[in-house]
Amino acid sequence: MKRFQIENEIVIDRQTGLMWTKNASLLDFPLSWGEALYNIKKLNKSALYGYQDWKIPNRKELFSLISHNTINPSLPINNPFSNVFTGYYWTSSTCARLPDQAWYIHLGGARVFKGMKYNSYMVWPVRTVKDHNRSKLFHTGQKICFDESGVVIDCHDTGQDGEIQAGVKYTKDRFTENKQTICDNDTGLIWLRSANVHKKTMDWNSTFELISEMNSEMAHGYSDWRVPNIIELESLTDMSQHSPALPNDNSFNDVQAFYWSSTTSMYDTNYAWVLYMIDGAVGVGYKPLSEFYLWPVRGKERMMIL
Repeated sequence: MKRFQIENEIVIDRQTGLMWTKNASLLDFPLSWGEALYNIKKLNKSALYGYQDWKIPNRKELFSLISHNTINPSLPINNPFSNVFTGYYWTSSTCARLPDQAWYIHLGGARVFKGMKYNSYMVWPVRTVKDHNRSKLFHTGQKICFDESGVVIDCHDTGQDGEIQAGVKYTKDRFTENKQTICDNDTGLIWLRSANVHKKTMDWNSTFELISEMNSEMAHGYSDWRVPNIIELESLTDMSQHSPALPNDNSFNDVQAFYWSSTTSMYDTNYAWVLYMIDGAVGVGYKPLSEFYLWPVRGKERMMIL
């Protein structure tokens, strides 16, 4: 199935049920976070392309467009979008630990980071296709709204992630606990209960060597452990939490501050993608350095995004 469906000036992503403006720089120039939210309201008053429910994408929505196999832009090959700025784009999601900052994603290289809300970045309007029968994204977990100073405010008519709470809600019994593993029933992934299997940081190549040892020894009864890719790691994050940015009902032990993924950075293949667990940032680590931890995973991936 072809992922993207073009309809004049809009593009429907059949994989996620989201509708994007074909022009990724529709608002022309960078805006502060507050200005971005205000300008989306103006687009809705004008009924842009016949719709009045445009929004700034939340973190998972914008992340769903990212390809880690391409750069400048980090979007799927042969995507139909135009005027993609290969810099930072705002999301509607606030950083839980530092609520005067919001999440943004670099469309040139795929970095997911946070910045002061008074900074200026690009905005890419999106909306959810109603009654879409394809796969959907999970929500970010955010339920509170903040002003640009980080003060909690009423969510009504803010257009923030905390107001809209777009996405599929996780099931009540998301995690099934076993003695040494925890199954994420919503993604189909099985993680070690101990999130610090090696008890120290390691370089990137060593993570694969350790996984090979685990599989040859049938660790915990299985021989299909692997280093998680960056999408699998990011699937654990909850944007309403921090230190770590994991769902507050999780039962993982010894969670560390940062983890290697199996995904190489296309910007520089000497680096691989890593997840910073304190806030949930997605950055890179230099493969030869022993600076990050390993969190093994197994199970058939049943992700909402590919």
